[in-house]
Amino acid sequence: MSGDEGDEGNANAADNSDEPDANAADDGPKHDANATDAVPDDPDGGRRKPVVVVVEPETPGNVGTIARAMKNFGLTDLKLVDPPELAEDGEAYGFAGHAREDVLPNADEVTFEEVVANYHTVGTTAITGEDDRSHERFPFKTPVELRESLKTVDAPTAIVFGREGRGLNNEELSRLDEVCSIPADDDYPVLNLGQAATVLLYELRDLTVDETQLPDTEVTRAPEADVERFHGFFADFLAATGQRDHVREKNALLMRRLLGRAHPTEREIHTLLGTFRKANTKLEHADHLAAKYDEHPYPREE
Repeated sequence: MSGDEGDEGNANAADNSDEPDANAADDGPKHDANATDAVPDDPDGGRRKPVVVVVEPETPGNVGTIARAMKNFGLTDLKLVDPPELAEDGEAYGFAGHAREDVLPNADEVTFEEVVANYHTVGTTAITGEDDRSHERFPFKTPVELRESLKTVDAPTAIVFGREGRGLNNEELSRLDEVCSIPADDDYPVLNLGQAATVLLYELRDLTVDETQLPDTEVTRAPEADVERFHGFFADFLAATGQRDHVREKNALLMRRLLGRAHPTEREIHTLLGTFRKANTKLEHADHLAAKYDEHPYPREE
């Protein structure tokens, strides 16, 4: 999952470089060997959010992309094992977007041993075992399965990503508590490091994001009296079309089922009422003219 394509994948992160600003951050990663000795509780008293660990990243741009994804999905604690230099005027800060203001400059440099000693760890990989003959990469969870599993556990948790070129090796995976892998096409399942982190953190957002930018999508169904008025208008419309009785009954029932599933809002049902009111008025006028001149306004069904 942490892939063999560090350079190719940067094209996917390149659209993040629209906001590079070398003056937006004051510090690089903190070189603090004791950064994980004490894992703080959530200051708000809620569930502790995972930390993100990247082991020996090779490309600064991928570190920046991961930092941006973390900020997108409510995470702030980035830990780096033997990272490259992350210059303030380099691609890491360029790709980090607004995460260059906090997530990236506040990143801690740690050792792999410290992560293992202080966290419930989840290693990521694109290549899994097929059965329990290989315990390093089996059993594994998908990101969705991992999310559901972590919902039941309140423990300091680290999501661990490996190198762009080789990912996490078997020895490292054997020291981690769980394995997670993103389902992808069997012909090419290896994602770029930044892509893999973004996909996984997106799937974990229910654990990390309290409120999104999306508006409340709860729908208030239109008053039933208005819905029934619409069905009356629709019945008049069907009658005016000259359909046979059994066809009209079937179409009226189909419309009732359709609206039953759709749960139209008051505005939507009022719009339909206005449309069919006008349509029925025009059909009545057409009937009046047809009767006056003894003609059919439209073909009748045989």
